[in-house]
Amino acid sequence: MISRAEPGRIRLALPNKGRLSQPAVSLLTEAGFGFEADERRLFASCSNYPLDLLFVRAEDISEYTQDGVVDLGITGTNLVVESGAVVDRWLQLGFGRCRLRLAVPSNGPFSCLEDLSGKLVATSHPRATAAFFADRGLEIGLVEIRGAVEITPLLGVADAIVDLVSTGTTLATNGLRPLETILESEAELVARPELALDRQQLADHVRMVLASVIAARDRKYLMLNAPGSAVPAIRGLLPGMGSPSVLQLADPAMVAIHAVVDAKAIWELLSPLRQLGASSILVLPIEKLIP
Repeated sequence: MISRAEPGRIRLALPNKGRLSQPAVSLLTEAGFGFEADERRLFASCSNYPLDLLFVRAEDISEYTQDGVVDLGITGTNLVVESGAVVDRWLQLGFGRCRLRLAVPSNGPFSCLEDLSGKLVATSHPRATAAFFADRGLEIGLVEIRGAVEITPLLGVADAIVDLVSTGTTLATNGLRPLETILESEAELVARPELALDRQQLADHVRMVLASVIAARDRKYLMLNAPGSAVPAIRGLLPGMGSPSVLQLADPAMVAIHAVVDAKAIWELLSPLRQLGASSILVLPIEKLIP
């Protein structure tokens, strides 16, 4: 049996393998938590924060968090829902995005959800699938599969499937087409409900630091010089967080403008900024961003 974290420390569960594993480790490293980990280790302790890491199956993390074996966990939305575990869902982490989709044979007779009433649906997500059809008042037969769900219609095992989809290529390759999306999924930070006060404070700090890294990934720091007369137009042009900073330069007719802007918008801004007289434009990465 896995014991609980030592007093004065908290424990975070991470996926030990799979598509969420390396991005989760990279996020913690980028956030500044110092630890050493490899595929053979079950535990790792952070050298610069009272945080211990537990590397386990992603499927088990929600239940470990619910039961208090760990205080925090990183796992997928689909796994949280499928486990039925009672956890606090604190933060979406921006990686591991996929969809739990209902799919049917491309050349089959099913054109809408109601066509599947009374039919067999194969899935490795029986809880989410059953809830989806129950919410719509449809009765189906569930075929629980561990492995290649996509092949079941071809084998005559099921009429339709519910499976995780990233690009849809696998569905098309197996002669399937999506009918409906059941769930949008990505990596999440989950927490044990009703943490003790000392653990809550430590866990809140972890959440804040991870959130600052995620927020920074979608932002850039923009610095430029411009005529003072152009400030109102530039302020109206710059999307981002709050009002930009405007600093007087040695030349009384010129100012420096600093702003945090959306990374996706930065290249569309350069030409309009130049037309307004902006010069010495610098675009810098942001390591962490705390609103």
